[in-house]
Amino acid sequence: MSILKHARTALVVTTALLLAAPAFAATKQADVLKHYAELAHAKYEDSLVTAQALDKAIDALLANPNDTTLKAARDAWIKARVPYQQSEVYRFGNPAVDEWEGKVNAWPLDEGLIDYVDASYGTESDENTLYVANVIANKTIKINGKDVDASKLTPEFLSGTLHEAGGVEANVATGYHAIEFLLWGQDLHGTGPGAGERPASDYDLKNCTHGNCDRRAEYLKSASTLLVSDLKDMTEKWTPDGEATKHVEADPKAGITAILTGMGSLSYGELAGERMKLGLILHDPEEEHDCFSDNTYNSHYNDALGIKSAYTGDYTRVDGTKMTGPSLQDLVAAKNKKLDKEMMAKLDKTMDAMTVMVKRGETVEKYDQMIAEGNKEGNAVVQKAIDGLVDQTKTIQRVVAGLDLGTVKLEGSDSLDDPSKVFK
Repeated sequence: MSILKHARTALVVTTALLLAAPAFAATKQADVLKHYAELAHAKYEDSLVTAQALDKAIDALLANPNDTTLKAARDAWIKARVPYQQSEVYRFGNPAVDEWEGKVNAWPLDEGLIDYVDASYGTESDENTLYVANVIANKTIKINGKDVDASKLTPEFLSGTLHEAGGVEANVATGYHAIEFLLWGQDLHGTGPGAGERPASDYDLKNCTHGNCDRRAEYLKSASTLLVSDLKDMTEKWTPDGEATKHVEADPKAGITAILTGMGSLSYGELAGERMKLGLILHDPEEEHDCFSDNTYNSHYNDALGIKSAYTGDYTRVDGTKMTGPSLQDLVAAKNKKLDKEMMAKLDKTMDAMTVMVKRGETVEKYDQMIAEGNKEGNAVVQKAIDGLVDQTKTIQRVVAGLDLGTVKLEGSDSLDDPSKVFK
């Protein structure tokens, strides 16, 4: 993985209280927040259901490792990403999600911590003493200079000892991307065609490739068990009496601010900046979100769709059920129809650009190829999606002002705010 640090800045949106503007009734805001929480519960519940399906597919793979069961597990992982990515708009504005998210979707990760890597990966890192610890191959590892027993790769060991070991964020030991690496392996194709090519025999106890197939299977199952458990916890937090629901509904103004904070921060600093512009500036395939599976364009699309969902109050569940209800859009339209029209136009334009990117990903080239140096057409497709996200953030800031929400801090990114810092 790239050793470049992802630098963040903050956008501050400050608005003066418009005394002449009518205040919204608390009950109207309460209805919006109630539906916002209902959508969160649905998205996390769908994430849980698809993670449980992934867990079963992993069981089938481990019971009978072959190309068919490996493909089924990979397909289940990709399906599990759809609802989860649409839930990411609940980050940044909701403390319960912010504190929890690093367990399930942290990236990029130094995969040498977990398993074998190609020689091109290198043997050491100035920033991470566990860069090639390979816990699957080693029953004892050193953390902060002390020997640590790694003989049992249990869920408790992964989450309590190995994850972010030594205080290094790149030591990602749990979540979607650890599972992704264990299903696909490294993508050694650079900006050429091809994803990770881990063989099913890496889990075959009778005809094991790359050694330690029993421990690799133990790690994969533990990581999958943790993912299901963590998603179950977050689903419960968004029940009507759950911690996250109570928090967002406690103060209507703060709740509406949370919606916009999530929309603006994910649009600008996180998605447009850290996940897209940084990789485009560096032309680095290691700076793509789902880098082992080449599923990145789908994840970006679903992040953007989640942002739109937070505004419109619409969500289509994995079983096809369509949810609608009182929304932020209703609040904006009641006060300023022109602003609502502008917001919808910007969101739709971004989704159009994301749709073009997905189509290209499915028919022409994957995301890591799109961001390659010298690929003018691919670069332009990604840049147009970035431009849409940046532009819609400007209108999100106008919505903050229009609803008299005071000061709202949105996540920024050096990739957008000061690109020169990326190379320092």
